[in-house]
Amino acid sequence: MAGEQEILGPEAQYHAFLREGRFMIQRTKSDGQYVFYPRVANPTNGDDALEWVEASGRGVVYATTSTSRRPEQGGDYNIALVDLEEGPPHDGTGGRYRSRRRGDWHGGASPYR
Repeated sequence: MAGEQEILGPEAQYHAFLREGRFMIQRTKSDGQYVFYPRVANPTNGDDALEWVEASGRGVVYATTSTSRRPEQGGDYNIALVDLEEGPPHDGTGGRYRSRRRGDWHGGASPYR
């Protein structure tokens, strides 16, 4: 993955990390401010010196819902609105969910440990 990071854009890098089972977010090198959704620069200060760091996976879940789609349209998926412990909000989608019991995460990298 290290060699690919320079070739892939931020969103593609993010999805590559998820495929590896890692939940990574960006952080501005100069002030440590976290950035999510992946970008080429921090939207609050324009700083483009961003690094990838592993998120703690902890946060506050504000809402969850399920969406039904036909299988040929990708099938059903769940959505969760979360404020990450690191600061930025996150909307988790893509058919992944977590039950109320700790550790019952299903499907892909868990952003909610």
